[in-house]
Amino acid sequence: MQRLKRPVFMLLGLLSAGIGIVAAFLPVLPSTVFFILAVYFFARSSPTMEAWILDHNIFGPPVMAWRDHGAIPRRAKYFAFSGMAFGYLGLLYFAKPGWLLLVPVSAFFAFGAWYVGSR
Repeated sequence: MQRLKRPVFMLLGLLSAGIGIVAAFLPVLPSTVFFILAVYFFARSSPTMEAWILDHNIFGPPVMAWRDHGAIPRRAKYFAFSGMAFGYLGLLYFAKPGWLLLVPVSAFFAFGAWYVGSR
């Protein structure tokens, strides 16, 4: 089982980094979360790949801020809040959910906004 750990972590790191790269070009998907996951997996499988992400000009600083301080940069918070508002308004406009769906979704968005704002 120990022999499989490193390749599995490497595969998960590559998958996370790949999703992070795609998410960097999609406004509705946060990329930093996937790069944080990739660094976690690469730290256990490939120090070279971990260093590549941490040293990257764009992706490195927010990942290091999260890893070192549990912090989300102010600019990233604004993007997150904007994305959440856009997603919530899209739900209201396109899906027109009933109260049974709207209440838990509203709570989820409120918790997400609180969590991001508190970092």
